Amino acid sequence: MLELTGLTAGYHGGTVLHDLDLTVPAGSVHAIVGHNGAGKTTLVHTVAGFIRPSAGSVRLGGRDITGQPAHTVARAGIGLVPQGRRVFAGLTVAEHLRLSHRPPGRGDATRPSEWTPARVLELLPRLGERRGNRGTDLSGGEQQMLALARALLGSPSVLLLDEPTEGLAPGLAKQIYALVGTLAQEGIGVLLVSPSPAQAAECARTVTVLTSGRVTLQVDGADAREDPTALHEALELAPVRSAAR
Repeated sequence: MLELTGLTAGYHGGTVLHDLDLTVPAGSVHAIVGHNGAGKTTLVHTVAGFIRPSAGSVRLGGRDITGQPAHTVARAGIGLVPQGRRVFAGLTVAEHLRLSHRPPGRGDATRPSEWTPARVLELLPRLGERRGNRGTDLSGGEQQMLALARALLGSPSVLLLDEPTEGLAPGLAKQIYALVGTLAQEGIGVLLVSPSPAQAAECARTVTVLTSGRVTLQVDGADAREDPTALHEALELAPVRSAAR
């Protein structure tokens, strides 16, 4: 389980996140939604170890990893799929997978199980078809799958996904959200930053709305699916109206 308590963080002396509390249990999806500038990416970067918080704590499986550098956080069991994918243009898919494979340490009970290149290719068969292609030869959807594969090969207990469907066609976005659900079923906790409240609610156990770095709503995903009114109001969205028949 990932637990954030009183988390406060920002850049260059300014505060972006204010006293934030949330949890991501194993085998569940916790979605973060909010407008641009709400602090969503700052949250992900703080958990991943790129930003040192000024207050509060980050705990993973009961272990305090607050303020630890990114490589230590990754070894502890946090995987990151960054916004914009960031695959290496000159490396083939096979080379990405080989270099990213990092088995969990012996006796590490916090990891659900080890992810190997073969297991990743079972989950993402399109990458198997493209093993010899370089990063620059892949489509946007294939690059996103490769970024996800790289993160999984660290055998994380918690996966951070920062807008994984950015720039993807609706069909590909739907595939990515389906994969998120599959990973939760594998026992991984997922902290998902989503640009779409509706899609976030479809796959998340909990949906949190951030506004100016503060939690303004935390709602059960099932409740949001049944009645999205509270979610829309928190985001100041117009209600969805049915087309005239």
